[in-house]
Amino acid sequence: MAHHIKGITVILINKIETDKDPFNAPVCREERISVDNVLVAPVTSMEDMASMEQLYGKKAIYTIAIPKGDTHVWQDQEVEFFGERWRVFGFPQTGIEANIPLDWNTKWMVERYG
Repeated sequence: MAHHIKGITVILINKIETDKDPFNAPVCREERISVDNVLVAPVTSMEDMASMEQLYGKKAIYTIAIPKGDTHVWQDQEVEFFGERWRVFGFPQTGIEANIPLDWNTKWMVERYG
């Protein structure tokens, strides 16, 4: 019997600037986009956690893997899954799509947010 790996639906929260406040800071509205089949896995290596904290000053809790062909902007965006809000940080780890047999080719780290 073959088992198939399947991800979950993650809500990607894009902030779209709509105006400026009196101090010239951006005023934004949120656009919520459902992205299906995103793999979510806890960061299990203490070495990975430590290196992310040293590089970015942030503590990675989960790694998310984005499906091949996805064109959304993920860097520094907020996401929701497991009933919580998270922030994507760092730089993606991207593989050569044609050389990866499964449905995902880009990984991001996420930290607890809000």
